[in-house]
Amino acid sequence: MTVERFDAQCGNVKAKHALVWNEKIGGKRPLLLIMPNWLGVTEPAIKRAQKMAGDKYVAMVVDMYGEGKTCEGPPTSQDWMMAVRADRVEGRKRVNAALECLVVEANKRGIGDASKKAAVGFCFGGGNVLELARSGADLDAVVSLHGDLQTTMPAKKGEVKAAVFVIHGSKDPVAPKADRDALEAEMDGAGANWQLLDFGGRLHSFAEEETMMKGVAEYHAGAAHQTFRMLDEFIQDAFNKKL
Repeated sequence: MTVERFDAQCGNVKAKHALVWNEKIGGKRPLLLIMPNWLGVTEPAIKRAQKMAGDKYVAMVVDMYGEGKTCEGPPTSQDWMMAVRADRVEGRKRVNAALECLVVEANKRGIGDASKKAAVGFCFGGGNVLELARSGADLDAVVSLHGDLQTTMPAKKGEVKAAVFVIHGSKDPVAPKADRDALEAEMDGAGANWQLLDFGGRLHSFAEEETMMKGVAEYHAGAAHQTFRMLDEFIQDAFNKKL
């Protein structure tokens, strides 16, 4: 798998994204935008992107902080994340610019099919892909995995173009049931094509093997396995207009 880091202006930061694809596969592939968790474009995030891209996608791991900054966890990760979340307008500029970067960079290399685009986000990244959908971005599917569901800029009627799939843990303390209920009402009000699935008893970050905060964020192999299978099927169905 090829991993190529490159610089691009995204909103008011100079980002250092990671483009990931299998160079042994010929032809053009659909595009998969991957928004990582609050640690940034880390090695685990890139390795996960390699697995997700496989032979199917050209993927790009998005640098939301700029300069390729990463950290090992709180309090730094909390501070960085909250700075982005505090300015939703700027955050949306960054996610939309990232989507455009993926299209441009894949086209430069002759490997991307820009008629098929999807975005997947983990935790903080899950909130970012939902903001991408709320902004009316032109893509087929958005999948949030144990994501931040709150927003100060709810989707407006008719603006959500992507099919939305939210995969969550029923016991997630970071985004509890009240947040899920609010998201459901928001998506209904916007007339979105959306689905929400709860894994019973699962906490935050259940699909990320490197994440562990006892009682808050705990990996679960079974839920992770099902999650990656379902999200891929959802994206393929969105591409094939079956949703």
